[in-house]
Amino acid sequence: MSHADDDGSVIALWRSRLRRAIQGYDAVLSLPHRREIARELQDEEDLFMLLCFCDMMGIPNPVSDMTLELYPHMLDRFHEWHTRQGMPRSPLAGFRCC
Repeated sequence: MSHADDDGSVIALWRSRLRRAIQGYDAVLSLPHRREIARELQDEEDLFMLLCFCDMMGIPNPVSDMTLELYPHMLDRFHEWHTRQGMPRSPLAGFRCC
């Protein structure tokens, strides 16, 4: 093994150690905020679901033509959403998810 190979392996070792240290530092900094970020994302999804399905609940929806295309993709999450909102059964007569 030559001297250049030893230098390359030492540099690679230090790079991997530095990369792991940076990842650990990032994890420590973001740890206290993960719950807050998850809650904010859930609140945004709840609002989006309400906006998409509000016309079916009797609330006028100015963009109902645009949200109509999203219904098939959102049916999977509809049950989770209405149970999170405190509705044990689907509030919509046409959607039987429970």
